[in-house]
Amino acid sequence: MAEKQSHLNGAYYGPSVPPATRNYHRPGRGSDCGCGCCILKLLFNIIITAVVIIGLAVLVFWLIFRPSKVKFHVTEVSLTEFNLTNNTLHYNLAVNMTVRNSNKRIGIYYDRIEARAYYEDQRFATETLTPFYQGHKNTSFLNTVFKGQQLVVLGADETSDFNQDKTLGIYSIDVKLYLRIRFKLGRVKTGRFRPKISCDLKVPLTSTNGSVASFPENTRCGWDF
Repeated sequence: MAEKQSHLNGAYYGPSVPPATRNYHRPGRGSDCGCGCCILKLLFNIIITAVVIIGLAVLVFWLIFRPSKVKFHVTEVSLTEFNLTNNTLHYNLAVNMTVRNSNKRIGIYYDRIEARAYYEDQRFATETLTPFYQGHKNTSFLNTVFKGQQLVVLGADETSDFNQDKTLGIYSIDVKLYLRIRFKLGRVKTGRFRPKISCDLKVPLTSTNGSVASFPENTRCGWDF
């Protein structure tokens, strides 16, 4: 009886509680992808920031300078000789052009101007023009004369086209300008660009009595970078 009473008077705290289970995280496992994802996120943020900065810079540049394309027009052409004999082309071609820079704050350095003349995609003449600087809101004039003779080998189709042009008295001649230019924005000068100007012409041959077929005025030329 005494032993039972002693047991009843003792403190009782219930069953023992098992220790809490600890979870150990091993690097490289789980939802976190580690340093690789951090680097990718950093690169992505850098790219997005760079794109935004460049976009803002372009927008500011456009708002300040409002650039517009320089326009090239052929205003006059004179063809007094264009004769193909034994694969040798004898030619005398004069071309007058205008160059219009309508920009208010952008000047242009024409460091090199190479004019080339083509017939049936074959170059038969090349002339180098004098370099110059073109200021704002300015129209400049380019005059070049292609004169001489050149070996030109035409295939059957090209020869047929030449004979047709000869019968009509109007020749399909392409004049191209290969440029090396720089832009001046205030006091800042840009690096060099190498655009190409293409002028597709239908040129009438001046007859022996001096008469000439009509030539379309202000034939616009295209840009190609």
